[in-house]
Amino acid sequence: MTRIIVLISGNGSNLQAIIDACQQGKIAGNICAVFSNKADAYGLQRAEMAGIPARVVLPAASASREEFDNQLMAQIDAWQPDLVVLAGYMRILSAGFVQHYQGRMLNIHPSLLPKYPGLHTHRRALENGDREHGTSVHFVTEELDGGPLVLQAKVPVFPEDDEDIVAARVQHQEHTIYPLVISWFASKRLVMRDGKAWLDGAPLPPEGYAADN
Repeated sequence: MTRIIVLISGNGSNLQAIIDACQQGKIAGNICAVFSNKADAYGLQRAEMAGIPARVVLPAASASREEFDNQLMAQIDAWQPDLVVLAGYMRILSAGFVQHYQGRMLNIHPSLLPKYPGLHTHRRALENGDREHGTSVHFVTEELDGGPLVLQAKVPVFPEDDEDIVAARVQHQEHTIYPLVISWFASKRLVMRDGKAWLDGAPLPPEGYAADN
């Protein structure tokens, strides 16, 4: 069984989707622990309700990002994880942290990457008049939101939409595609090799998996 660590900073709705998928046997793995950089993150309660160890590692206690990440790495590695999952973890990771988990760390980002890396993706999509938006699961590399794409989901954007409506529409898709990608990794169908995401022994295109390929 794949040993999974999840990092969060907030509500943890994607964490909940992953917990549910593990409990339903959709992922051949289990979440060993959940870590948050914020003590008031509701996702910690979600973990506790599911019987999963929940830990808080606060940045204020560290002199630098590298020192904080080294402390976090030490705590994560105590669980001997096969996969580290970023689920709304709102910190930029140091190069050393990313390199340590290269090829076994996934992130979900609320845009159709490479469009809108960083923050405020829904606002930017609305301001630019986009009629299509979405979410992307990718392997994590040192480039912010720039690792090889695995899977994207698209949603429509309508003229009367606001940020909350778009966010809810995107999040609904996130709760489907993130557990799916994790299940691919857990069943050894998905790997990162030569800077690309590979599924079932073949490299995925730059935009990730598409069902009609």
